[in-house]
Amino acid sequence: MATRELDVQRVLVVGAGTMGTGIAQVAARAGYRTELFDVAPGAAQKALERISESLSRAVEKGRCTAQERSDALGRLAVAKDLDAAAGAADLVIEAAPEDLRLKQELFARLSRAARADAILASNTSSLPVTAIAASARHPGRVIGLHFFNPVPAMKLLEIVQGERTDGMVVTACRAVGARLGKEVVVVRDAPGFASSRLGIALALEAIRMVEEGVASAEEIDRAIELGYGHPMGPLKLTDHVGLDVRLAIAEHLLSELGERFRPPQLLRRMVRAGKLGKKTGEGFYKY
Repeated sequence: MATRELDVQRVLVVGAGTMGTGIAQVAARAGYRTELFDVAPGAAQKALERISESLSRAVEKGRCTAQERSDALGRLAVAKDLDAAAGAADLVIEAAPEDLRLKQELFARLSRAARADAILASNTSSLPVTAIAASARHPGRVIGLHFFNPVPAMKLLEIVQGERTDGMVVTACRAVGARLGKEVVVVRDAPGFASSRLGIALALEAIRMVEEGVASAEEIDRAIELGYGHPMGPLKLTDHVGLDVRLAIAEHLLSELGERFRPPQLLRRMVRAGKLGKKTGEGFYKY
């Protein structure tokens, strides 16, 4: 299918969890008319309330004006019907759980509802974009847009080009990233991309060090923060990302790249115990 460069003005974010909420916030701040959908009743409305609170804090800290906050909230809405919202969007960004089958089913539905020239993007942090795109009617319009948590604060946007992603889609997403105020890197669709593969390797080794009693979580994080200039240590970052998310990524990379990504038993035990990090109140730290 011949493609044309798309002027993105309307954005639909599918999934109102931590990542989806952050993506919707930065999209609205950047001037996009933004809708947020979640299959769970009331989840999208609660996400809008969290965005309102986040922008209020930004005003208090001088990071945006009261008028900018008001304008951004005016561009935000809850999408009640997924198909109708997808049909009206220029760019759909999926932020659903890291489950390949779930994402494939979702992209099959989105590609039926969306216009043929709309861009369908996945926020997946490790799953193959090419495999996700295989379920879509127009796989050339599917791309990975990997945001980082917390989305409003983190500068990086990793664009993942699938095997069949059209070059014009990459160009359009570069422009979107710039408008969102993000620094963009473009990578090919390899296991773990660039950021997740490097980030998970550091996190898994840090978890092994805790498991072996090399040092406490606090001391390991401080060593990385002060010795290497990381703004957040790998264990604190794991708490923010979610230990369950880290485990899922590690399991995927284990199957794709081998033993060096085998999850430590400590990580498995903590996930089984429900210690998933900040979202449950306890991980390597207590919240």
